[in-house]
Amino acid sequence: MKELLYLEIPTPDTATVQTWLQDNWLPQTGTKVNTSTGLRLQASEQSSTNSPELSIILWSAMRTTYLKVFRWGEQPFPQEGNVLQQLQQDLRQQFPQTYPELPDIDLTQQSIFEALAPYYPKTVHFFQKMPKGEYDLNRVYWWEKRWRESVRNPKTPKQVVFRVSDSSPQPPQYDLIYIGGALGAVHGALMANLGYRVLLVERLSFGRMNREWNISRDEFQNLIDLGLFTPQEFESIIAREYKDGFNKFFDGNLPPHLQADVLHTPTVLNIAINADKFVALCGEKLRQAGGEIRDETEFTRAEVHDSHVSVNLKHLPTGEESQVSGRLLMDAMGTASPIAWQLNGGRTFDSVCPTVGAVVEKGFPEGVWDSQYGDVLNSHGDISRGRQLIWELFPAEEEELTVYLFHYHQIHPDNPGSLLEMYEDFFHILPEYRRCEMEDLVWKKATFGYIPGYFSLGDGDRKVAFDRLLAIGDAASLQSPLVFTGFGSLVRNLGRLSTLLNLALQHDRLSRQDLNQIRAYQSNIAVTWLFSKGMMVPTGKTLPPQRINAMLNTFFGLLASEPPEVADTFIKDRFDWFTFNRLAIKAASMNPALIAWIWEQAGAKDFLRWMGSYFIFAWDSLIGWFFNGWLPTVLRQWQPWLEQNYPGLWLRLLSFSYRLTTGVGSSPKDAIAQQQQALLRQKVVKEKQAV
Repeated sequence: MKELLYLEIPTPDTATVQTWLQDNWLPQTGTKVNTSTGLRLQASEQSSTNSPELSIILWSAMRTTYLKVFRWGEQPFPQEGNVLQQLQQDLRQQFPQTYPELPDIDLTQQSIFEALAPYYPKTVHFFQKMPKGEYDLNRVYWWEKRWRESVRNPKTPKQVVFRVSDSSPQPPQYDLIYIGGALGAVHGALMANLGYRVLLVERLSFGRMNREWNISRDEFQNLIDLGLFTPQEFESIIAREYKDGFNKFFDGNLPPHLQADVLHTPTVLNIAINADKFVALCGEKLRQAGGEIRDETEFTRAEVHDSHVSVNLKHLPTGEESQVSGRLLMDAMGTASPIAWQLNGGRTFDSVCPTVGAVVEKGFPEGVWDSQYGDVLNSHGDISRGRQLIWELFPAEEEELTVYLFHYHQIHPDNPGSLLEMYEDFFHILPEYRRCEMEDLVWKKATFGYIPGYFSLGDGDRKVAFDRLLAIGDAASLQSPLVFTGFGSLVRNLGRLSTLLNLALQHDRLSRQDLNQIRAYQSNIAVTWLFSKGMMVPTGKTLPPQRINAMLNTFFGLLASEPPEVADTFIKDRFDWFTFNRLAIKAASMNPALIAWIWEQAGAKDFLRWMGSYFIFAWDSLIGWFFNGWLPTVLRQWQPWLEQNYPGLWLRLLSFSYRLTTGVGSSPKDAIAQQQQALLRQKVVKEKQAV
């Protein structure tokens, strides 16, 4: 028996595919004999009992239909190649790849449950079991609708930021106005502790998170080193600490040389944080430092004056409108930020991970999962309806499990990416991933969002600033292409961002040119976007179902064969130029088809763009190696004079020093950067003592 063909048919209705195959499909040659799982195709004239046959088998998994064709016999089936080609073409024509639209609903006449039940019955059923399910499902629908609109109209985004001339300059009420209460609360709390007047504006109820967060101890240490948290406070927000994390991708349809061992990452995402408690603590610190929080309040527009920025707000429960003013507006609204879409108009994000999931209080049978371990990245099947679905599973307090389902997705107007479709998949296939009875599960809350990706070509490629306006977190595409979202990246870069922002505020360097220096661009991360590109199925294309799992197993199998610190360094975006090249060459030697696959999925244009990113990484690494031996000493000697007389130049030099260290994967050994962060921490501690 020899396998000849493996196809993914993008429909969950396997019975309809089987009926069509048995009753309607007319092969060029051969006689059909129906079977319980498909059919056998016999040669029209069988010369002997050893005459070859084709066996066509169908099965269903992950709400998708799969088909394989096997040959029985040593000799080829008559016109074998033509028959297989015809079968593929007829299946594609009969069951094409479709990209469902978001239903247009009227919530003035019915509830969100009633409106969506005909389209997403499983989703509605299980959201009704959640404590705030109706509120959260409304949020899911709102977020997807806004995302789709912004993807389909990228060249004409709604203008929400306006530049006006000062008619009568006035002192601003605040130093910093943050729009977005998740990552904004972290950054805002630190800046408030530095003595700045901070206002935090959140569209939802403050502290109500739609995503849980995981991180490692050494990364969270950044918040402790900066004086924002004490070690005791950190321990109080830990929901669970794991012994190990697993990374494994389905390889049941791969040849032995492409199968891989489990990659163990015991120090990656091994701390599950109670996100609600963490954000609430940040809010408490912000208020204690004199800051203010306005929740259930929506940002509507901003007017940038010469001396300040005016921000229009709307309190959603009452409809009351107000206006506040500040020295600087901080955009922390995430992927749906209208400010980010306006600033980057024609090119916003290049990819996205639609992510859905839930926190389950209890209900999984004993033995399904050991709470001392996390499932960092896992796939339990091949490409499903044009997506390679990937799971994450993280135990939390007591019996709680946080489960995510996501996929890497190319942003396309015809196929923006759907949260509701993903949720319908999630509730159908969770028992396939981890054995459970869905009706026995006790649901705590939903977790969801769009995690963006941006294929940077250089440190000035992404617009993160305007006069008196700066974006952070997901709104600035501050994220990692592998497992980290904006939270992990922000925490790792918080010292860098806050040090530069503190310097800009002290010297009133708040023009777009100065604020564009305050970014966490890393050229070593920029070269990895080709890796995430290889995990996407391009819209309108069909790939072999096992393709993406083969690529993932090649790369993660390679990391599994390396010393543990190599995987830790790579996944945490700390790898240098030599490590990247060594691993890339080794991966290509293990799987020579890898480069051809990436070329096919990325295309020539993106592959050439990536070459530009690679050369920038190489150049930054070279000049970092050249300057790092003597430049920090020279700059440290000249710092007092430079900062006093040329603060704009000093801001650029400090930003440059970060680029030559953390930007290329080196440890932050730059003496200037270390000195600035030490001074920043001292100021935080001093302000805390004063309060």
